[in-house]
Amino acid sequence: METVRADQIGSLKRPPELIQAWGQLFAGQLAPERLSEIEDRAIEAAFQREQETGIGIYTDGEFRRIVYLTSLAQAVDGFVMGQGDTLPWKATGGEVPREMQEFTLPVVTERLRLKFRVSAQESAFLRAHAPGPFKITIPSPMHFVNGSWKKGISDAAYATPYDLLSDITRILAEEAAELAREGVPYIQVDSPTYTQFVDAEWDEWFAAHAMDKDRLLDAAMASDNAILDAAHAGGAVTGVHLCRGNGMGAWLSSGGYDPIADKVFSLHADRLLLEYDTERAGSFDALRAVPSDKLVVLGLVSTKTAELESRDELRRRIDEASAFVPMERLALSPQCGFASDFRGNPISEDDQWHKLELVASVAHEVWGGVPATI
Repeated sequence: METVRADQIGSLKRPPELIQAWGQLFAGQLAPERLSEIEDRAIEAAFQREQETGIGIYTDGEFRRIVYLTSLAQAVDGFVMGQGDTLPWKATGGEVPREMQEFTLPVVTERLRLKFRVSAQESAFLRAHAPGPFKITIPSPMHFVNGSWKKGISDAAYATPYDLLSDITRILAEEAAELAREGVPYIQVDSPTYTQFVDAEWDEWFAAHAMDKDRLLDAAMASDNAILDAAHAGGAVTGVHLCRGNGMGAWLSSGGYDPIADKVFSLHADRLLLEYDTERAGSFDALRAVPSDKLVVLGLVSTKTAELESRDELRRRIDEASAFVPMERLALSPQCGFASDFRGNPISEDDQWHKLELVASVAHEVWGGVPATI
């Protein structure tokens, strides 16, 4: 495929009518099929705005998901919401939104059983309606192992977290293979949990959950690789996205990629989408470890704040990164999605479109051509 230089991660701010519809569904005031119609209209409107920005790849904004990772939880029986751990969110100034403080991971209470395919509805609509090349994101199975397996609750179904990891990997690898067979051109695995391995504050979490970090990292990579290999075998371009947490402007970890770069940058992906919008991500030095067959998408534009980045600063940072990865193997994107859950980050929809316009126009300036090709 043609190289996409102006990328985006996946999620977009939900329009008010979609948020209202979700509330009505939860309250039993709206039928699921009516929600689908509202989602369809919202996605078509998003396509139009994406087209206007000149961004190189389309997404459906993950408008059919409550949270970016719930495409799996919505498609299977076996998860129970509201019984999992809370996560140690942080925020600039220390004010973590109450909703994020109260957010809990789903817990596995029985063996997972598919009710329907994880991304079939997303795939069908995107293939029929996207104005150009598009991507579908798949959550890394690690999300559901490091937090959704609880001793005394989950072990009746899965003796160990790694047994759960194996089952989720099978489900999502089969989904990735089917998406590729259907003609989805670009499949991305969202794997923000890798950055927990570079932040010493997460060591207590791993210890409390009786997780061996080295074993867990190797297992996470094998799991993601199984999904990426399945997608690639079907002809899809593949990507892995790494960030440091993204919820209503809050974040989960800090630290450069250096301690994990030699391993994690070797994941079986064509594109590594790496958060680099703040000092929490460290320097570009870690990019020395990127294999020569991979393209690095620099996540330099923040989705957490409304302030629009300087065009000159973005170009300076791209030049800086090119000292480690040649310019022809670089691209540009926001650091994460604009709404990893349906409430979204503390910016407006207009701010969001301005950010994507900036990504597209800077990519056009740096690499030339038309960013909206694949």
